[in-house]
Amino acid sequence: MPCSPAGVIRVKEPEGWMLVGHRDHARFAGELARQWGNAEFAPPEPFADILVAVARHDDAWAERDAAPCLTREGRPSAFSHELVGTYSAFEEIDLADYLAVRGRATEAVAADNPYAAIIVSMHTVNLLTEQADLRGLSDQDRVLHRDFVAGQRRRQRELAARLADDDDHATAVQPHRLQQAFEFLQACDSLSLIACVRLPRALPLRHQHPRRDGTLTPLLCTPLGGDTYRVSPYPFHAELLQFKVPCRRIAGHQFNDLARFRAAYAAAPPEHLTVRVVR
Repeated sequence: MPCSPAGVIRVKEPEGWMLVGHRDHARFAGELARQWGNAEFAPPEPFADILVAVARHDDAWAERDAAPCLTREGRPSAFSHELVGTYSAFEEIDLADYLAVRGRATEAVAADNPYAAIIVSMHTVNLLTEQADLRGLSDQDRVLHRDFVAGQRRRQRELAARLADDDDHATAVQPHRLQQAFEFLQACDSLSLIACVRLPRALPLRHQHPRRDGTLTPLLCTPLGGDTYRVSPYPFHAELLQFKVPCRRIAGHQFNDLARFRAAYAAAPPEHLTVRVVR
């Protein structure tokens, strides 16, 4: 049975693959979010809750990170630079299993922070609708997809209604505030993904973002080489940011045995991908 391609993030290197766990990618996105804010850009509010959403939006992938799969061609079944901006590999996965993990991503956060869970769920729905290529889905999977998306939207309304009478969140659950928080998550998520897959071309972060004067602007991320990226205009408070993202490296580009591949992955010593973000 095929399994989800989103369990890890892969980068092809001369001797093999660099693999980054999705939860580590999300933690990196959270660190990017934490640095947001300067004279030109303000961090969104409620910032503490939004930070939780950004950093934990892939918590449900921890089990998959520990046991990655292989594609039919024997490559690590993973998110790669070809998928940045679109989810077009549904033919490679067990959709019901994939949606179950996506649903757990919402609930993993909901128990501790309902507001953050709304933002995580909005992110999931966007991935499965606006960013998704559904042409490879069977009729049965289309029904699963439709019902799941409807259920996530219903869950968002339930959580928002629970917070509507809470003094700290009554204003924050207004639709335009939720939309701003969701778009912030996606900007940090896209910057993290760009760096983790080593995207070789310039790409705007998702959505346009508000300056302090209220105007909206796109943020362009440009690779400079050496895992260094320029974001312009620049939304962070420090002129140079440096991050260490956990990763593993395995030798070989194609594998014929899943058990041996997983053993090699488990035995690979933990390393770090050093990423720099500059003005």
